[in-house]
Amino acid sequence: MGTSQEPQNFSTSAASVAKAAADLKLYDTASHAVSSFTPIKPGKVGIYVCGATVQSSPHIGHMRAAVAFDVVRRWFMRLGYDVTFVRNVTDIDDKILDKAAAAGQQWWARAYYYEREFTRFYDQLGVLPPTVEPRATGHVPDMVSLIQRIVDNGHGYVVRDADGNPTGNVYFDVASWPAYGELTHQKQSAGEVDEAAAVADRMGPSVDASGDDKYNPVDPADASPDKHDPRDFALWKAPKDTDPETARWATPFGVGRPGWHIECSAMSHRYLDGMFDIHGGGLDLRFPHHENEMAQTRAAGYESAARWMHSAWVTAKGEKMSKSLGTGLSVPSVLADHSAWVVRYALGSVQYRSMLEWSDQALVEAQAAYERVSNCIERAGAAIGEQPTRDEVEAVNADLLPADFTAALNNDVNVPGALAAIFTQIRTINGTLSNVGDEVDGDAAKATVRGQLLTLRAMLDTLGLDPLAEPWVSDGAAGAADDGDATPERRALDALIGEQLDARAEARKARDFAKADAIRDALNAAGIAIEDGPQGSTWSLK
Repeated sequence: MGTSQEPQNFSTSAASVAKAAADLKLYDTASHAVSSFTPIKPGKVGIYVCGATVQSSPHIGHMRAAVAFDVVRRWFMRLGYDVTFVRNVTDIDDKILDKAAAAGQQWWARAYYYEREFTRFYDQLGVLPPTVEPRATGHVPDMVSLIQRIVDNGHGYVVRDADGNPTGNVYFDVASWPAYGELTHQKQSAGEVDEAAAVADRMGPSVDASGDDKYNPVDPADASPDKHDPRDFALWKAPKDTDPETARWATPFGVGRPGWHIECSAMSHRYLDGMFDIHGGGLDLRFPHHENEMAQTRAAGYESAARWMHSAWVTAKGEKMSKSLGTGLSVPSVLADHSAWVVRYALGSVQYRSMLEWSDQALVEAQAAYERVSNCIERAGAAIGEQPTRDEVEAVNADLLPADFTAALNNDVNVPGALAAIFTQIRTINGTLSNVGDEVDGDAAKATVRGQLLTLRAMLDTLGLDPLAEPWVSDGAAGAADDGDATPERRALDALIGEQLDARAEARKARDFAKADAIRDALNAAGIAIEDGPQGSTWSLK
């Protein structure tokens, strides 16, 4: 923002981009169309994704967005791009301040506690850490500088009291920016929306309405009578009487704190100036957050994102999941009953723009997928006497992957198509093993099975699902929770069931699959779910 703050380049490696990258097509929210992707800088991709407002524990909806953009990022990496991935943390806003006050907490302590909780679950679900994860409170000078540019350019105004002193309230002047609405295609006259935007909104409950719309509550500052126009939004806002002194900053506009939208404009410019290829976030952020962000960034004289991508919601019985609707599922509660791999699979199994219906059936299907994947990897590894290393898996270029897998992900990150290709590969491996036997003899046959296995694991790794990668390996075969605090009853069950699993493992080793299946079926009938993985078998209560 100032001349002393140069945009930082977090990329250090030279990219070797796959030929397949030329066929990549992605949807753009602003154009409502799928189009070819061309990076601003050859070989490099800059992505900014709106992260969490760390007011309380994460729910499944938060993790769906994180997993969706993690897959997008992983595909760029597999294509050979050098990716700078920025995900912010909103660690100050009205909800954080109000909830902290109600709980008798320091607001910053509450924010930090839940930021760490989000990070813990991101890690548990295999979401790669961002290249940089800036906090809003760490970039207040950047925001002040940006606001000053907007005001100086004639697109913002400072509210003053009767004596001409700044009050701390600064608003964006929507009427001064004729391009306002270019993301969601809302016209300058209230309520007028083009057909393309209407089609996008029919994907789910309205995200373009304001006021009483339960999906998009208005920032209290945006209802101020000091605004020149109802559409104007807060860039900086005077503190409420209840705001603690630690949540106030002195600026040329008066004492106050940031508006909701300004932080992302400041931080995306700080870290991605000249390489802002993609801005991502949840569908409910299109309006007002991203519309306002685009307008204020450009009004400051900076480039906004070249492409906007939005992940759809998690729904339960057709209704958007959110805490305000009382239907949110906390991540801790879901992970208490299901392995992290299974939860990640369920969250990432649909294309990012499709609504994800959350149900027990989705988790059952994810569990079945895990068993197919892990059994195939275990069987193939046993047949050749080894597993490809993680370095080998990560080194597989997109051009070496099956054409149907690459075509699916190049088609706006079509994960269902990619999963279909993965299960085709599993059938191919199982077919090969059936032909040559589970104990492969001969260098040529071993090379064939090993190549097929390496390809399978590279495909899975692109979706963050290689069972032999972190965090799945460290957390056990299926990412199961630590049972160190188990009850005596649980320990007794573990011992008894462990004997059965050992007997089953011996039966499988002896290729007595009928006995192995009988043990599994008996345990299932008793309410015990078995998860087979490359590191062995684990159990859980159904």
